[in-house]
Amino acid sequence: MKTLRITGVPEHFNYPWKKVIARQPFLSEGIKLEWIDESRGSGQMNQALRENETELAIVLTESFLKDFEVGNPSKMIGFHVNSPLIWGIHIPGGSIENSVHELKKHDFLISRLGSGSYLMAFVLAQRENWKTQDLEFKIVGNLPGALEHMNPTHPEIFLWEKFTTKPWVDSGEMKLIGEVPSPWACFVVVATNAALKEFGEVIFQLRDLVYSEASKLKSTKSTISEISQAYGLNEKDLEFWFAETDWATKPVISRKELNSSMEKMVELGILKSIQKPEDFLIMDRLTVEN
Repeated sequence: MKTLRITGVPEHFNYPWKKVIARQPFLSEGIKLEWIDESRGSGQMNQALRENETELAIVLTESFLKDFEVGNPSKMIGFHVNSPLIWGIHIPGGSIENSVHELKKHDFLISRLGSGSYLMAFVLAQRENWKTQDLEFKIVGNLPGALEHMNPTHPEIFLWEKFTTKPWVDSGEMKLIGEVPSPWACFVVVATNAALKEFGEVIFQLRDLVYSEASKLKSTKSTISEISQAYGLNEKDLEFWFAETDWATKPVISRKELNSSMEKMVELGILKSIQKPEDFLIMDRLTVEN
């Protein structure tokens, strides 16, 4: 029996994957699917891809493209979420500040360099006309690490998906002072070159099963209550999240939108140059529209 490992953040976005993996659809072919929760985010998942600690990962778009540019031996096999990720701008709950404009320093708590919490700081800085050379970063690993390091007398910014953090905002441990959406579709599905060689067609069958599951969940009335129970989130909050989230349901990619996203990443300093889609996409297993 071979094991095909899939890694993603322990968040509601990945519910279609968890549903498919629970069914173990490839046991008859001698392949067991294993889900790995990675709370430290996309930077850590890129490292796992590089070090053969996973075969597949559901990674933030900007984080994978940045890591691919510097040698990540993996390929993008499709999008997982076509809509932007709405990042909450958080500071310690006891802070006197109530808006981004009241912050005197632009210091950030991040999961790690190369992660979304790090890269989105540059998106926020551009929006607020902050000098990127003035940004300061402290690596805290994950959400629990950020909570541990938060100090209301020195309010550092923590960017994280706003519904994941809402229980701590509601409890007063964190304060939500704004939002910043990613200027691109947020999650991609990435497979290592070694996994593509070893598992071949099964990887694309798995991807398409997840697309089918996502399509079904979109039109199922019980989806919000299921996700609420699985992730401990408030159903009312999930209704808002569900309305603004677009899971991918087909292996379709727009070349125009992808190039526009990369142009923005170059402008922000996330990428050094626009990458050729032919280099990081599995072109013959995707519908690439102009």
